[in-house]
Amino acid sequence: MNQFAGYIFDLDGTIYLGDHVIEGAPETIRHLQSLNRRLLFLTNKTIESREYYVKKLKRFGIEVTLENLLSPTVVTIHYLRAHYPNASVYVIGEPVFKDELERSGIRLAKAPEETDVVVVSWDRDFHYRHLDDAYQAIVRGADVIATHPDRTCPMPGGAVPDCGGMIGAIEGVTGNKVEVIMGKPSAHTALTALEILGVEASDCLMTGDRLETDILMGQQAGMNTAVVLTGVTKRENLQRSEIKPTFVLESVRDILLARERG
Repeated sequence: MNQFAGYIFDLDGTIYLGDHVIEGAPETIRHLQSLNRRLLFLTNKTIESREYYVKKLKRFGIEVTLENLLSPTVVTIHYLRAHYPNASVYVIGEPVFKDELERSGIRLAKAPEETDVVVVSWDRDFHYRHLDDAYQAIVRGADVIATHPDRTCPMPGGAVPDCGGMIGAIEGVTGNKVEVIMGKPSAHTALTALEILGVEASDCLMTGDRLETDILMGQQAGMNTAVVLTGVTKRENLQRSEIKPTFVLESVRDILLARERG
């Protein structure tokens, strides 16, 4: 498993669990860096900045830069620049998400009548005014995209509603499905990741703990895939699932152990 040019890693459940690094993860990443492999870390969260993840990984002894982090925020920016270069964008999302869009040059709309595109993301302060503004913009002809499809997000005290709740509200009032979604398992994320890495899909290993997002996305993009059993997926899930990864790993440390086994 050391033979690939590019490696893509999910974060929570793969590299760490909450505030605890998974044993062997830092050593595995440093080993791949010593081989000059190209690395990218993925998250589906939009409520934290990439700077936050860089600092968190550094606390675990994993030295990375912003260029090593890919989130739905970055994918959304790439998509808007490519498809709506001069658009005025109404955003349902938290301040950190809006700030990153604005810093990238995306123009944010203040009212439905000036909106070309509605972007739906996770917003823990989501309320009726957001829903009404988005609805009024859409019925006036605005397109709509979403950052990620996750219905819930695991938290220390239990799962909480995620972006899927905001998407469901928009679909409920418009009667139309939100078809364009940026985050895993979307092809938009896979293509952006491969573009950033500069490698072919067949020479890339996607590693994560979720069959229905991490592994499915990798397979659909033509990547090799590895599921780790340190997160949500357990061995019994593998037996029931139609999604079959290339490799099954106890943890990312198995990538390092594969080198030691020769």
